[in-house]
Formats: sequence, structure tokens, C-alpha cells
Amino acid sequence: MTELVTPEIMQPLLPELVLALGALAMLMVGVAWRDRHDGLVNVLCALVLAAAAAAVLAIPPGRQALFGGSLVVDDYARFLKLLTLCGSFGALVISLDYLALARQQKFEYGALFLLSTLGMLLLISANDLVALYLGLELMSLSLYVVAAFERDNARSAEAGLKYFVLGALSSGMLLYGASLIYGFTGTVSFSRIAEATQTGAGIGLVFGLVFLFVGFCFKISAVPFHMWTPDVYEGAPTPVTAFFAAAPKVAAIAVFVRAAMAAFPGIGHEWQQIVVFVSIASMALGSFAAIGQRNIKRLMAYSSIGHMGYALVGLAAGTSEGVQGVLIYMAIYVAMTLGTFAVILSMRRDGQWIETISDLAGLSRTQPTMAFFLGVLLFSLAGIPPLAGFFAKFYVFLAAIKAGLYLLAVIGVLTSVIGAYYYLAIVKTMYFDEPAKRFEPMPGLLRIVLGVTGLVNILFFAYPAPLVTAATAAAKSLF
Repeated sequence: MTELVTPEIMQPLLPELVLALGALAMLMVGVAWRDRHDGLVNVLCALVLAAAAAAVLAIPPGRQALFGGSLVVDDYARFLKLLTLCGSFGALVISLDYLALARQQKFEYGALFLLSTLGMLLLISANDLVALYLGLELMSLSLYVVAAFERDNARSAEAGLKYFVLGALSSGMLLYGASLIYGFTGTVSFSRIAEATQTGAGIGLVFGLVFLFVGFCFKISAVPFHMWTPDVYEGAPTPVTAFFAAAPKVAAIAVFVRAAMAAFPGIGHEWQQIVVFVSIASMALGSFAAIGQRNIKRLMAYSSIGHMGYALVGLAAGTSEGVQGVLIYMAIYVAMTLGTFAVILSMRRDGQWIETISDLAGLSRTQPTMAFFLGVLLFSLAGIPPLAGFFAKFYVFLAAIKAGLYLLAVIGVLTSVIGAYYYLAIVKTMYFDEPAKRFEPMPGLLRIVLGVTGLVNILFFAYPAPLVTAATAAAKSLF
């Protein structure tokens, strides 16, 4: 019998409908207002993202399956959709002043954010291989365009081309893996794949699993599929880099965890070995490769690779506590990343943006408030207590220890100590080097984002219950 589409059935997809209709409306408004009110269109796009976040909060509790089970909305999906929308909203807000100063006000910018975020939300709710691929491609196609948004900038065009070529390769490998899984199980549904793999997996299914995970690892920029990250982070416009570092990582981690837990619980030992290797390699590369960087955006690229490795420690545990650790980690990671990029976007001198770490010399004496909050965020990224970044790592390492992955936890702690070096080196540059020329005044929106994210990182230890409780409920909904 054909399922009737009623408002009650479609309510769980209200955030996606808000983004889809909002993107279409913004495109039409942008065409009507071309070259006159493009900045206002981008502001309206930010409001659409805020409306979608409110729609997520309005979804009734419980688990709802839609379109024959292809999409599922549960506590896990709601938590990560809200986090993704916060990441997209924050990235778009810190873009507004940049677009105005760079004279790059184009209405397509905000619409691309909406379309990409729509793909992320569909990806988070995907409960079969077809929905997974459609959400991934909708997200990726918009990201390819936005990476090369500054068409007259050779570095931006190069970043977009590299991301497109390597992204197409990873999508092809993921699709090949999905076809192998379908061929050996006879289904694309995660629940039915789980039933088919209860008794183990043959070599063909393991190959499919590996190729599927390759696609996921590319999207989260985990080693050894990280090769695009430093070049794209450095070449893309800085607010686009902030967007790349926040929202798409959340969506990719979300589908990585759901696919592993929901579709392959019967062969957990096989995929756990893959995740452990990728996690160790990412943590190690992120710790060592960033030490010699002089460009702060490239340093943040290697930092994000390392942080994805830490997040995967929770997935490697394969338990509810591990998933809870991943969710807490990603929430804190988004706050740390947006705040840091707010400072990077404020590194403007003589009408030009600068990206060299040495340009932060003596910032504590020229702009002490900015230096203080950046120092807080860097200490948090390094995982130093009592800041939020410490608790993020604490939860994933604790889950690994409870799962018996002692060596993984020890390696994680060691790489975290090594990685702290390059964060502390920036703090040393800000507080002990001779002052460089003062930056231009920090725009108001960037001040707000920096202040909010800085206070979240400082005060998290005082009242962590709301995030921990929400993450616990979200993790349990997967099991």
C-alpha cells in the first residue's frame, strides 16, 4: 500500500524542508536583487539555518522511520543535526564581514551553504546505502563550488579543483564498496545488512566494507586519505575553510558511526581493526606534521586531522560509551574550531588578510582580549584541563579503556602531549615575542563568535550536564 504523505509524517523532516525551500527562495530573491542586496541575502540564509535548528528542536522525541526506512530520525540524528546546523550557522556568520570587506558579496554563497547543509542533514538520517550516497553527493557538490568561490583567486580555484578531483575519486570508491555490500548481502538497508552479517563476513563483503570506510575517511580527512586537507584549507577562502573544518566533519562522523554500529555490528572485530589503524595514524600525523607549519590555516588542517583521529578512538571502542564520547568530542571540537577561525579572520593588516603565525607576535600587548581568548582556545585544542578540550579527550579515552583498548588510549595521550607543542608555540609567540604591527579592529560578529566559543570552553567544566545528558541519550538510541 502506498504510504500517504501527511504533515504528521513529514514533521521529522521539517529541518530539511526548511533548508530546501529556503535555498530555493534565496536563489530567487538573489536573482531579483542581483548586485544590490547580496549581503542581505546571505544574512537571510543565516536566519534560515537558525530556523532549521529551531525545527530540529521541535521534532517530537522517539524514533521515526521515513520512506520505507531509508531515513530515520532518532535522538542520535537530532543531536547531530543540531550540531551541524550550529557549525554551518557559525561559519556563515563569521563569513559576513569577510564578504563585505573582500567585496565578494554574492547571494550564491549563502545558498550553497544551505544546500550543502541540507545534504549533511540527509546524510545524518541515512539508514540505507542509497540515502547515504545521495546525502553525501548533495553535500559534496556544494562544497566543491564553495571551495573555489573566489573565482579570480588562483589559490581558491586550485583548492576547489583538488577537492573536486579527490572527492570524485573517494565517492567512486565509496559507491564501489556499497555495490559490493549490496551484491553480497542482497540489500541496501542497514538493518538487513546487519542481519546478513550476523554469522560473519566473507572476503567480498570485507572488501566492500573497506571501500565504504575509505569514502568516510576521506570526508573526515583521516589518514591515509587526508592528502587534500592542507592544500584546500590553505587555498580556500578563510570562512570557507572554517565551514569545511566544522559542519561537514560532523555529518561525516555521524554517518561513519551509524553505518558501523547499525549495519555491521556482527563483524565489529573486522571494522574495529580498520578504525584503530586510521585513528592511530591520524593522531600521529596530526601531532608531528603540524610542528613545522608556518601558515596558521595549514596548521589548523593538520590539527583537524589529529582531532578526527581522537574522535575515532570512541568509535573504535564500539560501545555506547564510545559513541557518547564521539558526540561530546565533536560538539566541543566545533566550538573550538569556530572560535579559532574567528581570530584567523581578524588577522587583517593594511587592508590585507595575513595567515602567518609570526604575525601574531606580541598580540597580548596590542590586543590583549583577542590574545586571551585565542590562548584559551589553543589550550583547549591541546586538551589542557580544566578547559572543554580536556573533557572531550577524557570521554573518548575512557571509553577506549573500558573496551580494553589500552594501547590505543596510551598512544592517544602521547600524541596529545606531542601535539600540545605547536599550540603552546603559538601562545609563546603571542605573549613573549616582540609585538608586530597591530591588526585592524575586530568586527562585531567575530567578537561575538569568539566570546561565545571562548566562554563555552572556559565554563564547560562548571556545568557539563546538558551536553553529556544529550549525548548519552543520543548514543543509546543507536543501540
